[in-house]
Amino acid sequence: MSRSALVGNVTAMLEDAGFAVSDRCAIRPKSFDVAARRGNDLILVKILGNIDAFNEETGHEMRRLGTYLEATPLVIGLRSRDEDLKPDVVYFRHGVPVLSPDTAYNLFIEDVPPLIYAAPGGLYVNIDGDLLADEREQRDLSLGQLASELGVSRRTVSKYEDGMNASVEVAMELQEMFDAPLTSPVDVLDGADDVHETDSTPEDPEADPDDEQVVAVFTRAGYKVHPTIRSPFKAVSRETEEGDDDGEEDVVLTGHSEFTKAAEKRARIMSSIGQVTHTQSVYVVDRAKRDSVDGTALVERNELSEMRNAEELRKVIRERAEREEAA
Repeated sequence: MSRSALVGNVTAMLEDAGFAVSDRCAIRPKSFDVAARRGNDLILVKILGNIDAFNEETGHEMRRLGTYLEATPLVIGLRSRDEDLKPDVVYFRHGVPVLSPDTAYNLFIEDVPPLIYAAPGGLYVNIDGDLLADEREQRDLSLGQLASELGVSRRTVSKYEDGMNASVEVAMELQEMFDAPLTSPVDVLDGADDVHETDSTPEDPEADPDDEQVVAVFTRAGYKVHPTIRSPFKAVSRETEEGDDDGEEDVVLTGHSEFTKAAEKRARIMSSIGQVTHTQSVYVVDRAKRDSVDGTALVERNELSEMRNAEELRKVIRERAEREEAA
């Protein structure tokens, strides 16, 4: 299957599952292909035939964006170098959960979350420690007796009851022994942190020297600017002071360049992503002959340099987006 067909299939599946899906990020380089939202669940999805193509730089970028946009970064892929991805198993690459299309279908369409995750050494599951302890005590089994039945140490059984995860083989033995499900699903939409320990959010990259003016103006206006290096936008800017009148924090996707056909395409993608992520978008250009592109406000550099606070900047962005909608 071609990657384009795979992207189309995954997008259709997400739409069938009730997600609003952004336009595809058909530009390079790109850390994710689409953004998708269903209710409060927001995901940033990278779609690959071979997940070994997902490198550390892209993983770090997706994790940063997940933090800035309150989204779950996610990779959907067909295979690794060695084998096809197994159904109903969560893999990880550079701290980002990875699912096969079948696993994603079961999660999003059938509402059946995966129970198994891959980690060095094999496949594992979450053991419900409290339930295991209750089942053991109801059968009047000591830690040592259960350990002997499983062929593990007493300390290992104690750790299972304290929440340590177990191999699939041990989980199957426990289920047969107690005739009860003792596992809990992998919470993919919360980043699966309960089963996969990752470092804290990777630090922001250095801003490109060409970005310094835009970064300076947004910083002066009361925003924390997070540069990006593999996204359709140059930065995610978050208001550091209190939010607007409805109490929400202001988040703006920002880009800048000469206003070329490529810039117009990028601005359209930013607008589509902004609609899904519930953010605003602004593109800074040397000279603008229109107010906005599909809801992404266009602001000239000289005009931007005169802005002094977030309220003024927010007003310009909203007015220009509304003006286009009314046209």
